[in-house]
Amino acid sequence: ATADIDPKTGKPRVIGGYYTQDQVREIVAYAAARHVTIVPEIETPGHAHAPIVAYPELGSPATPPTATSSDWGVFPYLYNVDERTFAFLDDVLTEVVALFPGTYVHVGGDEAVKDQWKTNPAVQARMKELHIASERQLQGWFISRVEQMLHAKGRRLIGWDEILEGGVAETATVTSWRGIDGAIIAAKLGHDTILSPEPMMYLNYRQSAAPDEPPGRGGVVTLKDVYDYEPMPAALNPDEQHHVL
Repeated sequence: ATADIDPKTGKPRVIGGYYTQDQVREIVAYAAARHVTIVPEIETPGHAHAPIVAYPELGSPATPPTATSSDWGVFPYLYNVDERTFAFLDDVLTEVVALFPGTYVHVGGDEAVKDQWKTNPAVQARMKELHIASERQLQGWFISRVEQMLHAKGRRLIGWDEILEGGVAETATVTSWRGIDGAIIAAKLGHDTILSPEPMMYLNYRQSAAPDEPPGRGGVVTLKDVYDYEPMPAALNPDEQHHVL
């Protein structure tokens, strides 16, 4: 394939790139005028491939990656658990909360494959020092650290349902994407929860199988499917239902 060359610079066009802070402020204001709150997601401890390419000292692999991927999926790259990594995340979150005035910040927590933590001597040494018995619990500790940062900034943490696995941060809100079990467990434990089960609430799926349908991921989720969906899990009693945001 030939590169898409920008005639002004003679160089390949960058796909994606970045938003300036002013552009983010404009998008946030545009949404707010329409009664929509934008919730930023700063993914931890996994889905960290790109930051680890930029700052290899934040990563856990023996050989840091040197290039980002143009594809989506599950990658093995996790942040390490050094104090300077938490200082980096604190810097990032300071910038994020200045741009997004909503109460909530999403910290991900999904698809964090633990292989690199298992084979990284510094991570294993930190686990011993903290008396943490498993990599799953280490993720719980990691998310709790990030929650403390957000609390100090007056914000609340949201994470995907995987954050339930390693002991969930105290005031965390749980987004249930792998079906609704995460939402049921979270509400029964006294946590607020948001239902976004795949595929029903994944609005990047195709709406029909018609040939003129714009491309999308996964199967077909029709407007009727979404309209008819009852988000309140039958398994929750009236005392638990108020946790479903």
